[in-house]
Amino acid sequence: MRCSWAQSEPNLTYHDTEWGVPSHDDRHLFEMLILEGAQAGLSWTTVLKRREGYREAFHNFDPQLVANLSEAEKVQILATANIIRNRAKVASAVRNAQAFLKVQEEFGSFDKFLWDFVGGSPIQNEWEDTSSLPASTPLSYSLSKVLIKRGFNFVGNTICYAYMQATGVINDHVTSCFRYQELRQ
Repeated sequence: MRCSWAQSEPNLTYHDTEWGVPSHDDRHLFEMLILEGAQAGLSWTTVLKRREGYREAFHNFDPQLVANLSEAEKVQILATANIIRNRAKVASAVRNAQAFLKVQEEFGSFDKFLWDFVGGSPIQNEWEDTSSLPASTPLSYSLSKVLIKRGFNFVGNTICYAYMQATGVINDHVTSCFRYQELRQ
């Protein structure tokens, strides 16, 4: 059995291989930050279907390259058919890349900064069904507040909670899901 939201592609593969897996790779952490922000107001399926387009448009999520995108490159990205063409979200990716680099410089890595919020170990929730999962928590509020203060945007409470789930900071697989026990260990 698996979490009820993962019944068809691309959610199925994402759930089975990536969602909730603790990530300590800065590039992956940056990718998920940008994708979670792109998802605001849309379904996660919509974002996953465009993930390869995002990888192409945003230089495989190299934060240094994204931070230095020119106005012409941003216009070109907005003309790309296989991403979510939203001017504010594209501008946010650049702004977030710049803030991400500052965090890396200050902490040595974004990984260290993020995982310090949970003392280095994932939170292991014990939800029996997906209807019990919160949209946000005091922890996601704290992360959101700190990120906004550091110049990030599209990082509200709900986005931060989804980000922590996606990067394995929180294990929110339901207890009956086969991934729950795999990721608890």
